[in-house]
Amino acid sequence: MNNSRISTVTQFVLLGFPGPWKMQIILFSMIFLVYVLTLTGNLAIICAVRWDHRIHTPMYMLLANFSFLEIWYVTCTVPNMLVNFLSKTKTISFSGCFAQFYFFFSLGTTECFFLCVMAYDRYLAICRPLHYPSIMTGHLCGLLVSLCWIIGFLGHSVTIFIISQLPFCGPNIIDHFLCDVDPLIALSCAPTATIEHAFHSMSSLIIILTVLYILGSYTLVLRAVLQVPSSAGRQKAFSTCGSHLVVVSLFYGTIMVMYVSPTSGNSVTMHKIITLIYSVITPVLNPLIYSLRNKDMQYALHHVFCRIRIIWSL
Repeated sequence: MNNSRISTVTQFVLLGFPGPWKMQIILFSMIFLVYVLTLTGNLAIICAVRWDHRIHTPMYMLLANFSFLEIWYVTCTVPNMLVNFLSKTKTISFSGCFAQFYFFFSLGTTECFFLCVMAYDRYLAICRPLHYPSIMTGHLCGLLVSLCWIIGFLGHSVTIFIISQLPFCGPNIIDHFLCDVDPLIALSCAPTATIEHAFHSMSSLIIILTVLYILGSYTLVLRAVLQVPSSAGRQKAFSTCGSHLVVVSLFYGTIMVMYVSPTSGNSVTMHKIITLIYSVITPVLNPLIYSLRNKDMQYALHHVFCRIRIIWSL
């Protein structure tokens, strides 16, 4: 018998951050501001790379694609969260919940692989500078970007489909602001230990392998940087790699707490806060981190905002 046919749940209730109406308005305003800043910052980076031909290099092309990914990563959860802040019902349809679940994890997995590719790019640029132009060509850059998207969207597709076929007989209340794996599996009225273990094993494998690759790449980069004779050269190398390492630390530091280390002892509120950090806060910080100490990006962004100002003045 098909399990999906005996499911009686047609929609879920996302509790989000329960509280009085005033608190909901404050949270709505804060998250809305963060969302607008995220879209603005990442769109600015995309426009800067698109319009400034001087930064049409693999590093900046990867950064523009990463910004594009971040826009969709926040968009798959934040708009629904904002609606629920102002809604009394706070409901999401069954299909909408699993669509959000799929895109949230697929985009998150894609981000893991993007960070690996960006680490590989910095490794080539610093450890093999003479061979860098011949290795990291536009064709290879496009191929790596495509592979990130393909692997990211295939990584959890089977397990998420299996979870969607589980019977959900009620209750339908999810004490979270998005459709996450643990709250969803907990609502199923069928044995789920094997599926839950498979999902977390896949997540842990992806996170551990990608973070080990990134750490290995930057260990080689650090060793090469320390051998640079001039202090100016070392400072430039540390500047370009430092921003990437900060982004990696923010992203992996939170997702490893959620999906690799044991979290059963943590409160539901702590789970929400950790998820909020890597799904909402980190994407708004990335444009600042990547442009704060990068003079080429600052110059390109200056031209973008000047062009926008001229367009608005016409």
